[in-house]
Amino acid sequence: MEMSSDQSEQGENKMPTNQLSAKEIKRNWHLVDAKDQVLGKLAVDIARKLTGKGKVNFVPYLDSGDYVVVTNASKVVVTGKKTKQKNYFRHSGYPGGLKVENFEHLINRRPGEVIRHAVWGMVPKNKLGRKMITRLKVFAGENHPFANQISK
Repeated sequence: MEMSSDQSEQGENKMPTNQLSAKEIKRNWHLVDAKDQVLGKLAVDIARKLTGKGKVNFVPYLDSGDYVVVTNASKVVVTGKKTKQKNYFRHSGYPGGLKVENFEHLINRRPGEVIRHAVWGMVPKNKLGRKMITRLKVFAGENHPFANQISK
């Protein structure tokens, strides 16, 4: 294979790869209002911010995502008949310990769990994903204690 006159065997014309290190990660705070938003579309937006995929310097092996504060979680909507038909399952670990709850009951009992469950399905299922989901802060109403961080 012939080399051109301006290329040498060491590959001088290769462009350097910008490697992101853990020290260079800057985390921003995002406030998301869930009022009258569709659950799945909202969860996609939140997961994208948590994983950092919208950032220019995204690498899949580092946790480069941002903090996300979700307000009005109790006012999120689902389409169709999902309020009655969408079921959430959990198990106690004992024989016969399966618990089934539909969307309507869970949104009244624990509104943040509905959004957290939807977002958890969209982040990696490993150490990075567990770290990412800790930066998700969900509140049923308008009030939250992170006003100082978001205003920066």
